[in-house]
Formats: sequence, structure tokens, C-alpha cells
Amino acid sequence: MKKLEAEVEAILFACGDSVETSKIAKAIGQDTETTRKLIRNMMDRYEQEERGIHIIELEGSFQMCTKPEMYEALVRIAKQPRRPELTDVVLETLSIIAYKQPITKLELEKIRGVKCDHAVNKLIEYNLVKELGRLDAPGRPLLFGTTEEFLRNFGVTSLADLPPVNLMKKEDFKAEAEEEVRMTLKV
Repeated sequence: MKKLEAEVEAILFACGDSVETSKIAKAIGQDTETTRKLIRNMMDRYEQEERGIHIIELEGSFQMCTKPEMYEALVRIAKQPRRPELTDVVLETLSIIAYKQPITKLELEKIRGVKCDHAVNKLIEYNLVKELGRLDAPGRPLLFGTTEEFLRNFGVTSLADLPPVNLMKKEDFKAEAEEEVRMTLKV
């Protein structure tokens, strides 16, 4: 068992990015379910032993990562500034993409009521959003969706783990937006 865990550790460490469970299983000569159980046991042990790294699961794949609470130590050693934080505009755009994907920029702008070029470009730059292809419609607009980096940064294993949209809040937001429109028109 220790040898299999060591092999999994080596694979995840060397690859850096997420690795599909089936590929890990093939590499260590085990079936997928046995491999998944092995990795989840490793995940539990890493948490209990309070290590600086952990293994995360992302839609049927696993990745070895530094724990977020170790970030400050890494910054001090690397002497690099913190990554820019997401503004409200960028975060709002990301939320819409996460819940509505795949989505075009035009659909985004219709929902937000303003241009989204800058926000979408920032999200692509931060590797939280990517182009998924083109819509089969006139003009063939680009479709956008979230990335594995999005899942990692927001601590969810899949899009199904995103919190449900609160319908009461949705109605409140709609009322606020309608009120803003009425105020804008009166000016």
C-alpha cells in the first residue's frame, strides 16, 4: 500500500496539473475505484497530519496543491506580490458564467446590462474562464465557461457543488435593478 501511495504522490507531484483517476489507476496497475479510495485515504491523512500540501479532487481528477494557508510563506520566499483580487464587476461576471455556462458575451451583457469585455478578459487572464467553442448561430459567437482553476480557487470539486441560486434574493436583485432603471430614467 505504501508503494502505491508513493507512486500516486510522485505522479501528482510531477504532473503539477490535475490527473484523471483512470490514468493514475493505469499507471499504478489498479482499478479506478481502488485508486479513488487510495487517494481519498491519502487526502484524509494529509489533513490529519497538518501538512503544507493537500490533494484536491476536481471532476474525476486529482491534483496535489499547496494549502491556501501556506500562501503567505510562499510569497515571502518568492518575493512576489499577491495576485490581484477580483473586483465586484469581475466577480459578478464570473458568477453569471459559472451558473449559465456555456454563455456568449452578448448573453452576459444582456444579463448585466453593460459591456463585459474587460471583465471577461480579466477572467481569461486569471485562468478562471476559457473559451469553450463557438455557438452555431449567425456570427458564430464565442462560448465561455469556467476552468479547473475556477474550481480550485473556489474550493468546489464540480459545478454541481456550487450553491443553489436563492430565488428570494433573485427577486430582490430584480427589484433593485428595476428601481435603478427607474431612477436613471428620471434624471
